[in-house]
Amino acid sequence: MKRLIIATLSGLLFGFVCFGFACSGGNEIEEWLGLTIIAGRTLLGFGIGISRFPMKHWAIHGIVMGLIFSIPAALGAMMGPEDPAMSPMMIAISTVVMGLIYGFLIELITTVIFKAKQ
Repeated sequence: MKRLIIATLSGLLFGFVCFGFACSGGNEIEEWLGLTIIAGRTLLGFGIGISRFPMKHWAIHGIVMGLIFSIPAALGAMMGPEDPAMSPMMIAISTVVMGLIYGFLIELITTVIFKAKQ
């Protein structure tokens, strides 16, 4: 239970960080998109918290989970409206890359800092 709570709260925290990055540089995003970003990263944390996939190292687990949970958001970004600042492909790639990073960081916080093993 400790692992689930820590991972989910870490995902929520990174959801707000991700939302902040999406709004930086004067970008305005719609309210539903902001909620989707926060919910998606929170779901990543939840998934890491409940996952029982046996991996050789905690970092690999976080990266793989980040990839799995970021692909749907990346596909959605590719089908979304055209952003004059970035192409849909660049948004999709950055979504996946940041998902890998957030997955790693959530797993780091959960497993290493709080010592909540799988």
